[in-house]
Amino acid sequence: MTSHPRDTPQFYLTAPSPCPYLPGQEERKVFTHLVGRRARDLNEILTQGGFRRSQTIAYRPACETCRACVSVRVVVDEFEPSASQRRIVARNDDLVGTAEPNRPASEQYALFRRYLDARHGDGGMVDMTVLDYAMMIEDSHVDTHLVAYRRRGPDTAIHGRGIGDPVAFCLTDVLADGLSMVYSFYDPEAQARSLGTFMILDHIRRAKTLGLPYLYLGYWVEGSRKMDYKAKFRPQQRLMGQGWVRVP
Repeated sequence: MTSHPRDTPQFYLTAPSPCPYLPGQEERKVFTHLVGRRARDLNEILTQGGFRRSQTIAYRPACETCRACVSVRVVVDEFEPSASQRRIVARNDDLVGTAEPNRPASEQYALFRRYLDARHGDGGMVDMTVLDYAMMIEDSHVDTHLVAYRRRGPDTAIHGRGIGDPVAFCLTDVLADGLSMVYSFYDPEAQARSLGTFMILDHIRRAKTLGLPYLYLGYWVEGSRKMDYKAKFRPQQRLMGQGWVRVP
């Protein structure tokens, strides 16, 4: 069978830029476009090879002098929450997550802006407009959805949905071997809830319910306090030179 030009991925390399995780380092990325008939299959292969998705782009670090970024995935069936993680689940027992189509809405962007301004005021996403946000959410050629977290209501047991204003969202890809948390954000005033950790724990549960073996968390960066939390979800596998290596 003759391949269509759009089915053959072309890879590109970005110019060096300051590393957002490690002071004094520069980052470069290799990337390709996730478009066309094979976008979903290509996303599966690249995710298993350490790439991450952003809209219709798949990328991974390609830094010349640093290999600190390591892809991490949780081994779902063997995961047992720690005592502190169980307390976080109990603390958020009044919340319910509902999978929704990846369509942008004003309530999402309002929460997204509050989250960025409070938590990432000096980050690269702080200047994102409502149009930029809409593209981040809906510009996808792969199997993706939003998980919206709201408080439980009197009809939640029947309809499976929460009520009121959302407190958190996670853009999630569904892969053949797991779920991939693409991007999450939450109410910055609800610090006591530890919503970032709660969403990971909830996605581990969701992957297990779906019979999927892994939850992909993106990159763990040794030496970066921003990424320390990912090491707490074990057992996990980390993508090294010899392949995926189990970390008990």
